[in-house]
Amino acid sequence: MVLGISFLEAPVKFTAPQVTLAIGLGIGRLVFGFLNKFELVFCSVVLIGLFYNQASFKIVFPALLLALVMALQTLWLLPALDARALQIIAGQVPTPSNLHHVYVGLEVFKLGMLLGTASAVFRQRTVTDSYQTTAVHS
Repeated sequence: MVLGISFLEAPVKFTAPQVTLAIGLGIGRLVFGFLNKFELVFCSVVLIGLFYNQASFKIVFPALLLALVMALQTLWLLPALDARALQIIAGQVPTPSNLHHVYVGLEVFKLGMLLGTASAVFRQRTVTDSYQTTAVHS
């Protein structure tokens, strides 16, 4: 979802011929609001699963970093970007800001952490399965 929405849908929608900046921002507010809610649900499910299964620190730590990024985005960054979008939609010109660059940077970090954590879980699972298969056949 992060890859599809943040890195594909968001920039592409502004290339559509009839999409004005105000319309694109209005769509973006809705899409990123829903994305954030889904991410929070998935993040909660993952963290509960990791703690329930007593996952190793190598797996839990990156998941907690992802949760921290989600908290920053949910509580600070998305509301600030939403306020700026509403100003632009209303025809105002907000003061220059690097908030969008911060958001993109956090999305790149989040994507890297998701891929890295998934890879670590896969490697750990592969080693565990290999060990269990060897122990059964011994």
